[in-house]
Amino acid sequence: MLAGREDEFSAAYSKAHTLLATTPGCRSVRMTRGVESPTRFVLLVEWDSVDAHLDNFRATDRFTQWRGLLGPFFNGAPTVEHFVDVPA
Repeated sequence: MLAGREDEFSAAYSKAHTLLATTPGCRSVRMTRGVESPTRFVLLVEWDSVDAHLDNFRATDRFTQWRGLLGPFFNGAPTVEHFVDVPA
């Protein structure tokens, strides 16, 4: 995240959120912002599967639009990782 542009990024995320949240296979979307590190944002997206993320979002125009809205605020490529729940 480029320092000094956090509020602009948040406004762009408000516009981009729907692109992600309405993607088939997307269960939930949540963006958090660091208190101690206000230039750090974490996006947590729950998908039905990795394929839902890759096929229904990344391989579509939704991703192109998403990146167009948010990409200008990135300081380098964002880290994208997939996780699974750990049973208690």
